[in-house]
Amino acid sequence: MLDYNHTRSFADMLNDVVDAALMDENAARPRREYLGGSRVGHACERALQFEFAGAPKDEGADFPGRTLRIFAIGHVLEDLAIKWLRAAGLDLYTRKGNDPDGQQFGFSVAGGRIRGHADGIIAGAPESLKLGVPALWECKTMNAKNWRETVKSGVAVAKPIYAAQIALYQAYMDASIPGLASNPALFTAINKDTAELHHELVTFNAELAQRMSDRAVRILRATDAGELLPRLARERGHFECRMCPYANRCWSLAQ
Repeated sequence: MLDYNHTRSFADMLNDVVDAALMDENAARPRREYLGGSRVGHACERALQFEFAGAPKDEGADFPGRTLRIFAIGHVLEDLAIKWLRAAGLDLYTRKGNDPDGQQFGFSVAGGRIRGHADGIIAGAPESLKLGVPALWECKTMNAKNWRETVKSGVAVAKPIYAAQIALYQAYMDASIPGLASNPALFTAINKDTAELHHELVTFNAELAQRMSDRAVRILRATDAGELLPRLARERGHFECRMCPYANRCWSLAQ
């Protein structure tokens, strides 16, 4: 039934303008021309191929303004977490030399086609914490449901994509920061709904790091050869496929 009396409020109209500006800004960002270490643990290798190759997303599958606002809030909360941990006595570096304009800590392999940028490196901590240093620091923000799941099950079970990221970073960055793979990483999760904090020490998983490294190379080689890797699922109704921005493209192609 049509509501001919409905009129858009001032808030609706202003939000439309805000979201349009955010979407324009996001669309103008240069495309990432490498496979990010934070993405290698994604469930579907074919989706990673599309992403790496810069394939256009399905119509209407770009991030809406509200999602971009959520991302922006996450960045602000991460900045707050840095302040909180430093106030607690952690010697936390987010840039080389702790210079705001300095380079991020990270790695680049395969001719720069596989890269990663760490949230931070912990160089020191209060003795009472018994935290081995140097240690990788990774921070994620989550809604209450995901946060509770992460607290209950641990990052490796609840968020395997984050666990893969941590393992890769520890493996690839150990050469430039000796000891990074020997000491557990500190994973911080912020509950965006309640401001609760979860901290977890993540021991280096060499087997996971190797699998993810092999996976990244497999994706590069298959993409270079014009070969499509298998889909995650056999049915388009799989929940990962329903959320995939390349679903129409993917399922229009032969397996």
